[in-house]
Amino acid sequence: MRSPEGDATASERRRSGLPTKSNEADAFARARGLSLSDDAPALPSQWPILGAMALVGALGNGLIAQSYPPITSLVALLLSALLFSLSRLVRDTGRVRRLSVTTAFGLIPHLLVGYAYAEWMFHGGLPLGFGIATLILAGSMAAVFLAGRPFPMLFVKIGIWLPIAVHSIAYDDHMAVVALPLAILVAVGIALFQERYDRRSEEERQAEERSRNRSIDILRDYEATGQGWFWETDKQGRIVYISEVFAERYGFDHDDLLGKVFTSVFEVDPNDRDAERTIKFHFTAHSPFHELPVRGEGRAGDGTVWWSVNGRPIFDSFDNFCGFRGSGTDLTERRRSAEHASRLALYDSLTGLANRHALSQALSKLLTHRNPAQRVCSILMLDLDRFKHVNDTFGHPTGDALLNQVARRLEKVVGDLGTVGRIGGDEFQVLIPKRCEKARLEQLGGDIIHSLSQPYSIDGNRAVIGASVGIAIAPEHGGTSERLVRSADLALYAAKDAGRGRYRVFSDDLHVAARERNQLEEQLRLAIDTGGLQLHYQPVVNTATEEISGFEALMRWNHPKQGWISPEKFVPVAEDAGLIVAMGEWAIRQACRDLARWPKSVRCAVNVSPLQFADRALPGVIADSIAKAGISPERLELEITESVFLSDDEGTDATFAALKAVGVRLALDDFGTGYSSLGYLKNAPFDKIKIDQGFVRGATMPGSRNGAIIAAISSLANALGMDTTAEGVETLDELELIRMHGCSHIQGYIYSKPLSTAEADARLAEGLKARPSGPRAAREPRQAMLRRVVLQHDEHFYNGTIRNISSQGALIEGLWNVPEGTVFRVALSERLAVDAEVRWCAENRIGVRFVQRLRRDQRGHFDLPAPEVERSIQREQRRSA
Repeated sequence: MRSPEGDATASERRRSGLPTKSNEADAFARARGLSLSDDAPALPSQWPILGAMALVGALGNGLIAQSYPPITSLVALLLSALLFSLSRLVRDTGRVRRLSVTTAFGLIPHLLVGYAYAEWMFHGGLPLGFGIATLILAGSMAAVFLAGRPFPMLFVKIGIWLPIAVHSIAYDDHMAVVALPLAILVAVGIALFQERYDRRSEEERQAEERSRNRSIDILRDYEATGQGWFWETDKQGRIVYISEVFAERYGFDHDDLLGKVFTSVFEVDPNDRDAERTIKFHFTAHSPFHELPVRGEGRAGDGTVWWSVNGRPIFDSFDNFCGFRGSGTDLTERRRSAEHASRLALYDSLTGLANRHALSQALSKLLTHRNPAQRVCSILMLDLDRFKHVNDTFGHPTGDALLNQVARRLEKVVGDLGTVGRIGGDEFQVLIPKRCEKARLEQLGGDIIHSLSQPYSIDGNRAVIGASVGIAIAPEHGGTSERLVRSADLALYAAKDAGRGRYRVFSDDLHVAARERNQLEEQLRLAIDTGGLQLHYQPVVNTATEEISGFEALMRWNHPKQGWISPEKFVPVAEDAGLIVAMGEWAIRQACRDLARWPKSVRCAVNVSPLQFADRALPGVIADSIAKAGISPERLELEITESVFLSDDEGTDATFAALKAVGVRLALDDFGTGYSSLGYLKNAPFDKIKIDQGFVRGATMPGSRNGAIIAAISSLANALGMDTTAEGVETLDELELIRMHGCSHIQGYIYSKPLSTAEADARLAEGLKARPSGPRAAREPRQAMLRRVVLQHDEHFYNGTIRNISSQGALIEGLWNVPEGTVFRVALSERLAVDAEVRWCAENRIGVRFVQRLRRDQRGHFDLPAPEVERSIQREQRRSA
């Protein structure tokens, strides 16, 4: 079965008059004398003319020779004429049937003609010359119609001359007996030769025709496959030819296209001014052009279609310009693919925002502008807070949906002020390509944080995240894109270090802090490798027995140049640098070795960071450390914060199960300060809850609710069969409060500061009994400052300097030998004055207690409560009066 493409191609070739595969087959068939094609008759369409010619010939011979044919001759001629006439009415499909038709309507009619003239010549008196001449004329006429058909022609000749030969034999013409077979053999040989000659001639003709028309065939096939099309214009630029496949493919009316100006159908890209100038130049200068992109509106629902056209000028034999001729190909899919690839290269596939590459290009273009005055811009770097928790809790599809909502909120907040982009993960960037005041940038940073911190609803789930923002301005904070981005990153780090959910504008000291941080990281690596870290142990005392029940291991670092460095400074560096796991493993092994020397009733608690807890090798490390130290597993206590529950639930549960299988104790550290959930206590196998020192500090202050919280935690732990440890106990009244609320263990300076390994060994050698030692009550935190103030006593005024201040009192320098109990009026500012009583005096310093308690605002400034301010102003007015 032929394909539709093959049919279309053959049809095109038949319309064009060019040879097709069926034409070639017909040529061979014709050479064999069978048929021209499946639809052509076995004998030529002019075959009935021979019947009329036979009758006309007989009439002519009778009139000229004055001889009438016998009845048998007349009947034979009439039958031949009838057969000649019926040849066109018979269907002759199939090779066997074609041969039958050729015999019945080609051979038999000529046998009848030959018989008629043989009878007429031998028995009717027709002169032999007239009869022979008529038969020669009939054979010539048939030869004309059967040109290129040697075997049908052989049948005709045999049919004409066989009756003559038979009559000659009947009249004892012995030469006819020999001549007839010889003539037939020669005729067959001639027919075979003619067949081979015709076939060879046809092959040569077709080969020559194929060679001559090969380029035309190739171009027509090229058009038929839809790969391209051709066009031609006159010298005015009007289209005089265009491929029909072009009109069919794009829904144009082919006749309507003819006569239109080329550029009205094929338009250049309006954004490509160079292309427009180029095509106008080529049409004016009569110069060729190559792969020029043009566009048009397709009529077949394709919308805007793009083509690539080539053209060259054509000239006549007198070198006169006649127009342009060229070809075109479809560029639409290629251009759409290129646009899609370009979009993928410049835009984030998830949110549709500009990606890192696009933002980097735009920023570099701004900062390398030819005009230095135009090299002004700002960038805001954003990092989402608590996004990982949402991603891990609800899954990545929810996380992706959340990122999309974040993108839309950012676009709404930023508006036309700048470009919003996503640079990866949960990091975003805002590029403002113009000068923007610092106050406006700070307002934008606050608006972004406020907008992104509002709750999100995703597939019925409610999610709350936050954002931190770092701001950098060019050229003040960097003249290159790398430097500016680095500055914004440093500002972002500062915002996150300050507690997240806030913005920071870059300042030069952040570069210094970054360098110091890098140096600290390198020095910390060296300290880990060389054993520069130490463990100090703070005793944990049993409330009921007042005996040391264990220690908490605390990491310490004695820097060779800077001295003791606070853990609050180097532990975050270790977490960011990925060193915390190695540090934690060393701490566990060292604590186990120290436990081996201490009494068996003494435990040791070691802090485990979330990163270390996520390490699947942690249970194995702990088991190996315990085995090598030779201690009982329950003597080792692991302190774990609530943040470990923000990771994968299955992995967390598996780690808890593995640790309990080892036999160690587990303590929930800093309970109530993070993402607290009673589900942690229900599901995780904790043995102890540690109450953060933030609840202990200030618990004894009037109006504090911390005591109630401590009591609630203690009751909850007791009901669950867990111990409780209150951290940070420093005063005797705090100790009494903790005991009263039922905490089982106490840890803090009231019993001991953290001890070195040698000090801990010495302390245990003295016995396990512990005695509290410390102040009765905690002094309220004070703020250091250096401020000039005026003190009034009766009618005398004195100048002084405040060194530190709290809401209840202050340390003032500048007055000598002031008696205790003296009352001053202290002017803290132009609008704030407060009465204060001297509680002590040492040389030129006095400690005063305010009669009215001050209030600290969000900026850290002190002021009186609102009613007290009014009364203070009124008193000042009365004094002035």
